[in-house]
Amino acid sequence: MKTKYIFVTGGVLSSLGKGLAAASLGALLKARNISVTIQKLDPYINVDPGTMNPFQHGEVFVTDDGAETDLDLGHYERYLNISLSHKNNTTSGAIYNNVIAKERRGDYLGATVQVIPHVTDEIKRFVLSLSEGEDAPDVAIIEIGGTVGDIEGLPFLEAIRQLRSELGRDNCLNIHLTLVPYLRAAGEYKTKPTQHSVKELLSIGIQPDIILCRCEKPVPEDLRQKIALFCNVDRDAVFCSTDVANIYELPMTFFEEGFDQKVAIMLRLPARNAHLEDWRRMLHDFAHPQGQVTIAIVGKYVELKEAYKSLHEALVHGGVANHVSVNLRYVNSEQVDEKTAPQLFAGVDGILVPGGFGYRGVEGKVFAIKYARENKVPFFGICLGMQCAVIEFARHVAGLADANSEEFDRNTPNKVIYLMTEWYDVHTRHVARRDEASDKGGTMRLGAYPCTVMPDTKAWAAYESESVQERHRHRYEFNNAFKDLLEEKGLVYSGVSPDKSLVEIIELKDHPWFLGCQFHPEFKSRPMQPHPLFREFIKAAVQQAERTRG
Repeated sequence: MKTKYIFVTGGVLSSLGKGLAAASLGALLKARNISVTIQKLDPYINVDPGTMNPFQHGEVFVTDDGAETDLDLGHYERYLNISLSHKNNTTSGAIYNNVIAKERRGDYLGATVQVIPHVTDEIKRFVLSLSEGEDAPDVAIIEIGGTVGDIEGLPFLEAIRQLRSELGRDNCLNIHLTLVPYLRAAGEYKTKPTQHSVKELLSIGIQPDIILCRCEKPVPEDLRQKIALFCNVDRDAVFCSTDVANIYELPMTFFEEGFDQKVAIMLRLPARNAHLEDWRRMLHDFAHPQGQVTIAIVGKYVELKEAYKSLHEALVHGGVANHVSVNLRYVNSEQVDEKTAPQLFAGVDGILVPGGFGYRGVEGKVFAIKYARENKVPFFGICLGMQCAVIEFARHVAGLADANSEEFDRNTPNKVIYLMTEWYDVHTRHVARRDEASDKGGTMRLGAYPCTVMPDTKAWAAYESESVQERHRHRYEFNNAFKDLLEEKGLVYSGVSPDKSLVEIIELKDHPWFLGCQFHPEFKSRPMQPHPLFREFIKAAVQQAERTRG
């Protein structure tokens, strides 16, 4: 079957949930045994989100092939249970970068380079690349970031307008997600924002086929008819994306409204029943926990929960696997020291220190890890969290009081974490991003790399496999010069690279559950397939709760 395209746009304001809506629709189509892929087009001028502040953009999601992408790709992977790549996310910056490179090479034969046709053609080329090859999907869902009316998004909207004309109505569908606010003072919904948003779309030549109303609760029938009339769509093409207690309920909400059925009819997709038994079972487990655990997340971006989106979801998945709900306590690492730690971590059943870059808040993370180690609280360190665990162990167990990472202190003689340039020059396969503030520079280790898991360890108990693939996003590594010393003091290297040159997982034996990993396991966790390390971490937290609360 020729690939059909669904374009998802948003209106009125940002953060309405286009990514979740697109992912939910994809999950429903996949449940009909229709092959689906999904793509995000971001209007911002950054080439990718890799250098963007998490406070502004949220999490950077990393794919197997090392692409640093928008966090919506995490939703896509979790809902569709697929692995995406650099083909699934681009930005205005990347598009313009490609166009300028072609102009410099002379690809345009001296023509005046313009937004139309050169930029829009580059966007179309990127979108259509999804349908290339023998494994081309039946359906490609394309989410256009931002809000209709944003000046930077106009080339993307013009490109999908052209694609509708070129591919034909039977092969393209435009879905517009827009806000229908409820004014409590007036006691009624207002459709005017939706009308204006659709009018904005019409002004650039795009007629939406389906209107998806973002609302607190379902919009009454008379207002749906009004929206259909004023926005020039069929009455049965107006649907609601309502607030839900659990984001994984959204596909079922859409299914009950007949959203996927309408899409299938309009695109002339095969008439198949959606098999949602596993999804319903997962939602049942979510809704009926047999207990609760509290996990402290110690980071420096805690004011913006989106900065730890995949981490949040992976912990929730681990809770479902252990039949408990997970209460997350976000702790600002800059507020943690030896005096405040007992109060900040009172009543927690596990402590997690996530990844990050830069020195700010690092000492607080080290104190949090010391508290977890000394008080036998289950601990999970990810990326920088693992590096901080090595620093803490070196300082307070191995007696290296000035132990640190080269990232934070280049002058210390005890660089237990350092820039392993000799390894990177040979082994990294992804494009280097140089650190201009450093006279050394360095190469990011991005994407999936193999890890050999040692037997008779907590890591082995989780994975039950000798070889695993995990996604990385970091520059600094464990310094093997300190390997023997720290091992003598009790540090266990439970995961290493196949050539044994890199330490990937560390843990402690005399502790209920103390493990740090150099990679980001949260990127590979799914609601129906929780990541093994998160499953075991929450299992340890449950046991901790039983010990402390009887």
